[in-house]
Amino acid sequence: MSWTKWTRGPLAALAVCALLPLGAAACTTGEARGGTVSSSPVGQVLDETDDTGRNLREVPGKNAPEVRVEVTPDPAGGWDVRLAFRHFRGSPPDARPVPVAGRGLAHLFVDGRRVARLRTPAYHLPADRVPHGTHQITARLYADDGTVWAVHGKPVESTADITVSGAETGTAEPPGATASPAAGG
Repeated sequence: MSWTKWTRGPLAALAVCALLPLGAAACTTGEARGGTVSSSPVGQVLDETDDTGRNLREVPGKNAPEVRVEVTPDPAGGWDVRLAFRHFRGSPPDARPVPVAGRGLAHLFVDGRRVARLRTPAYHLPADRVPHGTHQITARLYADDGTVWAVHGKPVESTADITVSGAETGTAEPPGATASPAAGG
């Protein structure tokens, strides 16, 4: 019997049909290394949530996304926020809502309230968003599916304290510094 297109086609289709269920079953078991069940191919979604109610997506510390936030007064008013990323890139606006290692967006918070969703490392924070007093500016990293990137059960984020006085644009304190209220206020 010769191998013509009449016999090759049906035999190939038969082989694919016979092997497809085996491959699909192996792919859908949900087992990761160590026998634990993972709900995603990128990290593990935890039951814990951040303060906005979004689930944490735990990833190993090695090569995990990192962010650092720097806030400086803008001479024209308001504040210039710069994010420094490591092992992370902002996703394009049309990204599918599927987690991809080291991709997503940053949410910017002022005193725990979200003020912006950022896909780029630069943002201008208007002066009216930070009234007189001391404020915490936090950048937190999210995957495209809305989960929060986390390492050791903690969200991947960075916070800078700023103090705004009534007569000036304000002064920015380095991340982790404790700011004191401006004099006269």
